[in-house]
Amino acid sequence: MVNIDVMLATRKMRSKDLAEKIGITTANLSILKSGKAKAIRFSTLEAICKELDCQPSDILEYSSDISKDI
Repeated sequence: MVNIDVMLATRKMRSKDLAEKIGITTANLSILKSGKAKAIRFSTLEAICKELDCQPSDILEYSSDISKDI
């Protein structure tokens, strides 16, 4: 599960603002947020964590129930 929306709400930041700060399109951020992305670059993950002042585990969560649907 991808919890970027939760962190954005906690930090009172809009998706558009995060996308601009980390240098990706809002469309690509939307794909990440929806969990439809097949991969994420470590540099992108690092940039997200830096801007949201969080750890990767704050925005990425594993659940065996979800992986069965993939």
